[in-house]
This record gives sequence, C-alpha cells and structure tokens, in this order.
Amino acid sequence: MKEQKLIVGKTMKKKFFIAFAAGFLGFASLIAVFGFTGTAFALPLGGIGDFYVEFDELNGTEFQLLPHVGETGNSDAAAMVRNKMDKVEITNLHIYKDLELPGLGWVRFHVRASGPTNITGLIHDARLIEADLSFNELEILEQNTSEFAQNWSQNASTITIKDAKIVTDYLFQSVVSLDGAQISVEKISGPDMTTGK
Repeated sequence: MKEQKLIVGKTMKKKFFIAFAAGFLGFASLIAVFGFTGTAFALPLGGIGDFYVEFDELNGTEFQLLPHVGETGNSDAAAMVRNKMDKVEITNLHIYKDLELPGLGWVRFHVRASGPTNITGLIHDARLIEADLSFNELEILEQNTSEFAQNWSQNASTITIKDAKIVTDYLFQSVVSLDGAQISVEKISGPDMTTGK
C-alpha cells in the first residue's frame, strides 16, 4: 500500500516574506523618526500582547488611575488599570517585547533611552505594576454609577514612580522625546513570563 502524506498547513513563503519585510520597513521608519528628531507624535502601541516597560524613575503631573477592561494578546476582556498623566519625565526607560518568529524562535525587541524621556499626554493600560510609588495631593473618589470605568478613580497632582517594571498591553503618548534612543533585537530562549497572576 502506497504511503500518503497529509498536509495540515502551508505557509505561502512569498506572502510571508512580503508581510515580514513590510513590518520591518515600518519598524525602520520608526527608528528613522527617532534617529533624526528624537521625537514622535501620537504614538500608540497596542494589540500585540504583553510588552514590558522598565525605568529607574518617573515624575508625572496630573495623574489619574481608572479601572479598565481591555484587550490583550490572549483575551478580549482583561481587567487592568488605566493610568493617565499630563506631563512625564522618565530616567533610563527600557521598553521590550518578546515575539516568536517562524524559523528563528524567540526574539526580544528593545527600545532604550540613555538620556531623559519626556512625554506629553501619556495613557497606558497595565496588568501589573511593580514599583515604589509616591503621590502629592492624592484623592480617591467613588461614585454610584453603572459605568464601570467611572465607579472609582485615584487622582494626584504629581506622582513619582521608582524602580518600576510594568506589564502593559496599550501605551499611547501624544508627544514623546527620547534622548539617546537605542533600538536593538536579540535572540532569547523564551518569553518573559511576568504576568501578575
């Protein structure tokens, strides 16, 4: 009896490499923007699963924390906290994302800023925050409303966050300026499993 081969899935190499090249072209464009100006406007990151934000110190103004249900790489509705700040200065910012690439295994994309990072209009949704926090004029407000995101909030005129590691799934900045930005990729044995569970 002749042996038959069963094909379960097939990768269209041409389409894959076109999409792969387009993604790296977009990533290179982002690098070029930072390389020439050090500033980007209205920069959102989200919809790609967990990524990680680490820094030595953050000083922000007009801080607001709200309950939020948002989308992650593994869920359509996950419980998070939404943090908003008007103006932010960060020391030693490090953002990284782990991805499994076909044929290459796990790689980690790094964005580091050796100088100060200045942000206007910061919004980020976090599932885990490990840090030392201090506030000025802290207010916690609870309201009787059917709107989940408006039931309670935590507000402060200023916030200082030190030695932070944040697991986040959405990050938005109206304007961001990174001094001494470095973008790199490294091969890793597996993804960061910090989840907060």
